[in-house]
Amino acid sequence: MTSQHTVAVLIDHADGPLHSPVRELLTIARELGHPVAVSFTPVSDEARRDLSTLGAEELVIVQLDASHHLTPVAAEGLAAAVTDIGADIVLASTTFENREIVALAARQLGAGLVADARPELTTDGKIVAFKRVFAGTWDVWAEFSTGIAFFTVRANTVQASEIDPVQFAERTIQVASSSRAKAARLEAREYHPGHGEAGPALAEAAYVVAGGRGTLGDFEPVHDLADALGGAVGATRDAVDEGWVDHDAQIGQTGVTVAPRVYIGAGISGAPHHRGGMQASQTIIAVNTDPETPLFEIADFAVVGDLADVLPQAARAIREYRTRK
Repeated sequence: MTSQHTVAVLIDHADGPLHSPVRELLTIARELGHPVAVSFTPVSDEARRDLSTLGAEELVIVQLDASHHLTPVAAEGLAAAVTDIGADIVLASTTFENREIVALAARQLGAGLVADARPELTTDGKIVAFKRVFAGTWDVWAEFSTGIAFFTVRANTVQASEIDPVQFAERTIQVASSSRAKAARLEAREYHPGHGEAGPALAEAAYVVAGGRGTLGDFEPVHDLADALGGAVGATRDAVDEGWVDHDAQIGQTGVTVAPRVYIGAGISGAPHHRGGMQASQTIIAVNTDPETPLFEIADFAVVGDLADVLPQAARAIREYRTRK
C-alpha cells in the first residue's frame, strides 16, 4: 500500500550537513509518505545533497519578517508552511526550542501533538504515535482525532538510511508574523557550543558513557571510553551535585533524556530518577563493583568490576579493533 500522507519535516541547522536527528526524520518521513523539508534559513549545498539522498520531494524556505529564534514567530511560520504544503504529518527533532515551536503551531492549527514519540501507520493507513512512558516501563500507542498530527521525535529512534539521489522542487513562501508573535524582540544572541568538547550532543549521541558516584570524581576513564566510541559523556545527579561534571551532562528526570543505541553506566547504582532518563536505550551495559546494584536489573550486560580497570580496557580494545579495520 502506497501512503498518501504528506509529511513536513522541520530542518534545523541547515548551514552545513544535516544533523543526525534530522536525517532520521527524513528516513521516517519516506516510510510514511511524501517528505517535504521546511527551513527558516537558507540551505547549504551540503544540506541539499543530504536532502536529495534522503528522499525529500520538496524544499520549502519560510521567509519571516522577524527572527526565527523567537519561538512564536517560528511557530506561525511553521503553521503557515504546513497549511501551504497541505501536510497532515509534521515531524521535528526533540529540542527545547522545537518542542515550543510545534506546540504553538499545533495549537494554532487545531492539530494533535505527541512529544518524544515515533509515528507509525496502521494497516488501514491511519497515523498513530508510539512512545514509552513511566521511565520506559509502558508502551503506548495513541491515535489522533485531528486532521494533522504533530510529532517531536527523539534522536536514535531509527537508523538513518539513504537512497539514490532524487531531484526535489524548491520554493519560498513569505510569512508575516502577527503583532503578538513579535511582541518580544531579539536584541542579541550568543552560541555556547558544549564547553568546547568535540563529539555529538548528549541527547543525539548513538553511544553514551555515563559516570556516577562510583567514579569518585575521576571522569577520565568515562571520557576516554566515550572518545573511543565517538560518543557523549553523561552523569548522574549525584555526580553533578558534587561538581564533578557540568549540569549539561546530567541524565534523568531532571536532566537530559537519552535513548542511544548503547548506554554504558559506570559506577551508577540506578536510582529511579536516573533510570527515567536512560531506560529507553537500545542496549544497556552496567559496570559496578556491587553485584546487587539496581542498574543490573535492567541491564542487557552486567560487568562486575572496577570501572577504573574495565573502562580503559574497553577503550583500548575498541581502538585496536578500529585500527585493524
